[in-house]
Amino acid sequence: MAEKLKPGQSAPRSGEYGIVGPRGGQTGEERTAVKGKPMPPTPKPGQSYTMDRPAHNGAGKPKK
Repeated sequence: MAEKLKPGQSAPRSGEYGIVGPRGGQTGEERTAVKGKPMPPTPKPGQSYTMDRPAHNGAGKPKK
């Protein structure tokens, strides 16, 4: 099972995060998060986030 993130937690990776209910069911809603920034509030209490699609643009990676 994917790691669940709560609103306000720091995003471990940039990308699209799906909102899941308290029992793990998908709500069909997504939010965009940036690595290191806090996750936005969810529409309802008890909901959390799981990674749906990571960003592939290289943002947040160290330069070589």
